[in-house]
Amino acid sequence: MKRLKRLRSYGCFFLFMTSFAGVLFSLFAQQSDFTVGNADLDGRYAREEFRIGVQAYNRFAFNEAIFSFERALSFRPGESLLLDWLGRAYYRSGFEEAAIRQWVAASGGYEPMSTEALLLKSRVETIRNRRNLLPIADDNIRYVESGRYPGVVDKQTLYRQPTAALPLEDGSVWVVAYGSNELVRIDPNGIVRQRQRGPLNGFDRPYDLVRGYDGRLYVSEYRGGRVSVLNSNGDWQSYIGSKGRGDGMFVGPQNLAVDESGYLYVVDYGNRRVSKFDPDGAFVLSFGRQTVSASGEAFGGLLSPTGIAAKDGRVYVADNTSNQIYLFDPNGAYLGVLISSDLLGPESLRFLSDGRLLVADRNRVIMIDVDSAVVRELGVPGNDKVRLVDAGMDRNGNILVVNFQASEVSIMTRLDDMASGLFVQIERVVASAFPQVTVEVSVQDRLRRPVVGLDARNFLLSEEGNPVSRQQLLGAGYRTTNFDLSLLIERSPATGGLRENLNAAVRDISSAGGAIVSLVSASALPVKEQMADGIPLGAAAGGGEYSPRWRFDLGLRLAATDLLAADKKRAVVFVGSGVLGELAFEQYGLSELAAYLANNGIVFYAVIVGGGQADAALEYLASQTGGQVLPLYRNEGVKPVIQSLVSVPNGVYIISYESRLPTDFGNAYLPVEAEAYLLARSGRDKTGYFPPLN
Repeated sequence: MKRLKRLRSYGCFFLFMTSFAGVLFSLFAQQSDFTVGNADLDGRYAREEFRIGVQAYNRFAFNEAIFSFERALSFRPGESLLLDWLGRAYYRSGFEEAAIRQWVAASGGYEPMSTEALLLKSRVETIRNRRNLLPIADDNIRYVESGRYPGVVDKQTLYRQPTAALPLEDGSVWVVAYGSNELVRIDPNGIVRQRQRGPLNGFDRPYDLVRGYDGRLYVSEYRGGRVSVLNSNGDWQSYIGSKGRGDGMFVGPQNLAVDESGYLYVVDYGNRRVSKFDPDGAFVLSFGRQTVSASGEAFGGLLSPTGIAAKDGRVYVADNTSNQIYLFDPNGAYLGVLISSDLLGPESLRFLSDGRLLVADRNRVIMIDVDSAVVRELGVPGNDKVRLVDAGMDRNGNILVVNFQASEVSIMTRLDDMASGLFVQIERVVASAFPQVTVEVSVQDRLRRPVVGLDARNFLLSEEGNPVSRQQLLGAGYRTTNFDLSLLIERSPATGGLRENLNAAVRDISSAGGAIVSLVSASALPVKEQMADGIPLGAAAGGGEYSPRWRFDLGLRLAATDLLAADKKRAVVFVGSGVLGELAFEQYGLSELAAYLANNGIVFYAVIVGGGQADAALEYLASQTGGQVLPLYRNEGVKPVIQSLVSVPNGVYIISYESRLPTDFGNAYLPVEAEAYLLARSGRDKTGYFPPLN
């Protein structure tokens, strides 16, 4: 209730300085006669074209919307509302520079400090900065504390002495509570959603938690001298190991890691070693004793092993007595030292998605480039009691820092993200059942990363500054387990002789479980192939002309457009030789295609047949949308990668409410504003819609 009152107070703060009807009077003034003058006729024509454009936009017909808005502007040049909507249509069509020009022009028609002008300015700045920002691992942005998940709230203990945090795909996090012998799942709003205390006899000082590649969870139990195996929901299944000094036994197991093959590595603190197990818990080997590397470098053995991470055939082990990070191969052979200085007391090691190491180093969080061994400090939590034992990045780009001494988890956010807030967009308004209205709201950070894990308490919708009636969160994109695909097949002379490979690719992709919305042949004039119950009919082997003038850009636009009304988790899968040809970007540029996909939440995958190298443009499209480029005949096959689309984060939320506004028999343009809040960050957007004509 307190949260709702706070949200309403924020909404009141942002009440319009002038009435919405007054702002739009020049465009939508009611006229009783078409003969009162050309200016009045122009207003009528502009309003009708505007209504058509808004409705086209809300059914994803962005090209049609652009045409209608430009027609409306021919009758009402410089009208800010029309320019705003034209910018929205350009943005969703992938023409970001054109969108920015319209929004800049639109802001000139409003008072500088008005709500409309401030929203437009914020939108333009976010998109401009996003287009020029370097990846997180290459910038010098510091992280600052934006919130906390405290162990004690209002004298009520939620958990005690946390030692690890495992971020989940829905934005929540499992916190390992060493002091209270449990796992606690906390959502992005800091609310405890689930507790797991292990088998009947309970956990015995749980310390670390990692996820296996089959979804199982592994929990080290420091005092219990074992590792618990849980299912993906956190239910206990079995033990690995027991107390002792022998093979596969532990004395104080602490940090854990899982490599790409699913092998589990356990830091055995009391035995000063690392033990390796297969995914089912069978002991494989242990390492960490005194040895000499292949190059002749002597290794004195682990003294106080703490953090561990495994990736790309290397195992990284931290030692907080020597303050070094050592390298081993998966068989335990000593490879040398990664870091021999600049460390204060390393605890956990976690890999970021870009391959760099995130390290909790006594009282600070650092990042290490494993190729150059460059160390960079990211930030320090704002608490006097500090002993950091773990740090990891959640689905929303925050760093979750586990502070054992303060008994809390700190949430650290990029400093510039704190300043810019959330990037909120009303993507669609459905008013066909007016006064019941459904709104699709997208919430991202300034780097276009979706913000997941929000619920009803994170949103406030209003009409003309007044909270709407019966607001309800109907769904969230990140929760869906379904996904839709559109296949794009290269029809060039290079693939003309690879028809069996094309067929194999289509079969593998079709077996991934997603619904295939369409299959497009990228020939000189791209066409859609026949489908039956979602199955391509000989699409790869036949159909379509294999032409040297095949068009990648037109084919991609057609394939992507078919996904606009599909499930929120969606992707275009291109199957081709990897060489795009001279006409690949004849009509649509690479940046425009990338923006079209990214601005509509479409992931791009490329499957390369024939053993060729992929064009850099394909890598770019994949990197901008969260997809991948992969060869058809890889060991794991194509299917698992396509299935991973289920876990791709999605920040679209569907909210319904009941409007209280009069419709003028469907002719009135009705405003709606959406505000989203998460801890210390917020963002909002304002748009409008036309109810059905009566």
